[in-house]
Amino acid sequence: MLIRTLVLPGVAALFGLSAPDAAPTPAAIDAVVQQYRDATGLPGAAVAVTRGTEVVRAAGYGHTPAGDPVTEHTAMAVASVSKSFTALAVVQLVEAGRVDLDDPVREHLPEFTMADPRADRITVRQLLDQTSGMSDTTFPAFSRPQPDSLAEAVAGMRAARLAADPGARHEYHNPNYQVAARLVEVVSGLPFDDYLRRHVFGPLGMVDSRTADTERDLPPSARGHLVVLGVPIAVPEPPAFGNGSGGVLSSAHDMAAWLIAQNNSGRGPNGGQVASASSIARTHTPSANSGSYALGWSVGTTASGAPVIEHSGDLFTSTAHQALLPGSGYGVAVMANTGLAHGDARAIAERLIALLENTAVPPPSSPLLLVDAVLLVLTLGTVVLAVRGVLRSRRWAAARTSPLRTAVRLLPLLIAPVLCATIDQVVGFLYRGRDVAWVQVVYLYPTFMVLLVTATCGCVAVSLARLVRLRWAQERRKSLLPNHTIGS
Repeated sequence: MLIRTLVLPGVAALFGLSAPDAAPTPAAIDAVVQQYRDATGLPGAAVAVTRGTEVVRAAGYGHTPAGDPVTEHTAMAVASVSKSFTALAVVQLVEAGRVDLDDPVREHLPEFTMADPRADRITVRQLLDQTSGMSDTTFPAFSRPQPDSLAEAVAGMRAARLAADPGARHEYHNPNYQVAARLVEVVSGLPFDDYLRRHVFGPLGMVDSRTADTERDLPPSARGHLVVLGVPIAVPEPPAFGNGSGGVLSSAHDMAAWLIAQNNSGRGPNGGQVASASSIARTHTPSANSGSYALGWSVGTTASGAPVIEHSGDLFTSTAHQALLPGSGYGVAVMANTGLAHGDARAIAERLIALLENTAVPPPSSPLLLVDAVLLVLTLGTVVLAVRGVLRSRRWAAARTSPLRTAVRLLPLLIAPVLCATIDQVVGFLYRGRDVAWVQVVYLYPTFMVLLVTATCGCVAVSLARLVRLRWAQERRKSLLPNHTIGS
């Protein structure tokens, strides 16, 4: 049940909230973010809150992995929030009459070919609302060799097939937006980063923003952390290609300008126009078969039931979230430098939305702290059991059993190694068919993977010790048999 608070204008400040028709103070926003950071250990975050054409708050909190302070101009990864930028770039080409959303993609991008004749029917709109029929189940986004450019990303799809007819159903698939970004490059004649700088970032005054192709292009400020036992650990992002689908880098200052343009009919705070009001509205409107997914945005409701237009972004070491509240004209953007296992950017955004709506701001928590502790205790127990198994292998081998019985006794020791070798497939299945690389599972569940790898090593060590002891026992029994000489 949703618990709401009754907030009176005279006492709103006591709760860190604002009066019903007043914008929250920067101090109230800072308090929500700082409370969350204090409770979770989040190293750094950038936050933008806007209302109409005004910036309510644009600020950085904490520090980057390099130890530098996060400011309103610190460029951080926005991950899949990038899709809304790619969608706008395509819509700009539609406004210019160079593309139509219902044109087949191949009409403008002949290099886009697949090993499925249905792919010729994929339209530009179907890329953006993710109803193209492309899927992680037929074209792995992460576990395949990663490209270095948008041209390579599209070329790598030639052997892929579709999982459904174009337009039949929505399925989230990052390569849709890589194809869309490549289409922007080919139609405009500009590299995708240059196009966004000239036609989106520049007109809106987004001075800190650019795009990255792969994790190697991330600056130190845009890298993030894993968190184990509440302690942030700076680590590099695992290998992946993301331009078009997740490659935009931006700051609190720049995301404030972006949110204003979304709530101001395409016009930024400095008066720069990036699209018409109808085009902005089009990107916020789902298609017939796309469910709640529009063009780089999703539509839904807040915890209080108000309409919201939003999109999350998840990397393995950082997250982002953006939200528009059409009823009140607010916009919220958050970037956090911890990975998707924690979802810190969305969690902060939801708390800020509660603040904006004058509802109870839920207290932050760190449930993974207990999970990490339990898994690490189990890891220590696994080490003890493995050592015990190795030391007792002589006794195990002394039991005289048939070869079949011996094999059955060894069989349980295969469970951990087999699970370790296939854990990416297991996680992909649990994520409803999403493609996951093995190394990404380590980032998703670090303490679980420590336990699993430890258990695998322990099982291998015990198995080898038992087999060696079994061989020695067999040789010893043979040596103790009476010697018989031929003809005696």
